[in-house]
Amino acid sequence: MLQEAVSNILKLHNYIKLRTDARIRDYPLMNDPVDMNVILLLYVFFSVYIGPRLMANRKPLHLNKAMIVYNLVMVSLNGYIVYEFLMSGWATTFTWRCDLVDYSSSPQALRLVRVCWMFYFSKYIELLDTVFFVLRKKQSQITFLHVFHHSFMPWSWWWGITLTPAAGMGTFHAMVNAIVHVIMYFYYLLSAAGPRFQKYLWWKKHMTAIQITQFVLVSLHISQYYFMEKCDFQVPMWIHLIWMHGVFFLVLFSNFWIQAYIKGQRLPAVVDKPQQNGSISEPVTVVANGKHLENGHAHHHTNGKIVMGKVKEI
Repeated sequence: MLQEAVSNILKLHNYIKLRTDARIRDYPLMNDPVDMNVILLLYVFFSVYIGPRLMANRKPLHLNKAMIVYNLVMVSLNGYIVYEFLMSGWATTFTWRCDLVDYSSSPQALRLVRVCWMFYFSKYIELLDTVFFVLRKKQSQITFLHVFHHSFMPWSWWWGITLTPAAGMGTFHAMVNAIVHVIMYFYYLLSAAGPRFQKYLWWKKHMTAIQITQFVLVSLHISQYYFMEKCDFQVPMWIHLIWMHGVFFLVLFSNFWIQAYIKGQRLPAVVDKPQQNGSISEPVTVVANGKHLENGHAHHHTNGKIVMGKVKEI
């Protein structure tokens, strides 16, 4: 029985490797799903078990400088990803309607394959969000949804780009998510830079509006597929997942907007107070992407009506 189960697992593993698109097979973390699953399992184990115990008897670390560098890197990386998505089709040849999966080895197709991998790899870098929480002893912010979202995004994208790394229509949501991440990590950068930059964070309310706009655009774009008479060379399961993701988060963010800004149930603002060493003792409380933004990073907000995950894209 055990031998048969092992044999079936090996057969599935070999099938997946053979099915992986040859254009992306040699990219890091793409040859097979083993490395990807090991990294994400270690991430989950660190987030909920190792990390908290490691910091249990230690003082929280002050990582403002590290977070400034990290946020600056993420702004730059996501900005470059947006540029590459535009240059690989979205600002050149795509129609913004039934843009097909490109299975060729043309320069544009290979460029789209590369930027899809870059977007996928950026999700591993975003795991550092959680590491910063752990090292700063913000364990209450590492909720189930936080860990689930950060691990599920790279996991799901691995399967997506092994099948269709130049997915045309199916890459629009990634480009939009990268645009939003440029804005969000820029906000985190200013927040992490210290109290003197707080006056530049007047637009914190609009972070939620930016998120809602993202999901409206993604939902409208992907919904076209269901009304087209013919749109070949797509992977329907990938299209369905994108649609469900966009609509689900559009509903949740719209509900939050109504509760917080139309009915006036705003979250309490917390004003930063500098300590003598120039660090921040009290965080700015803002909601964006379903989280509180705190000292350049985010934690999840729960008001009894909405519990959100991150989506850097997603």
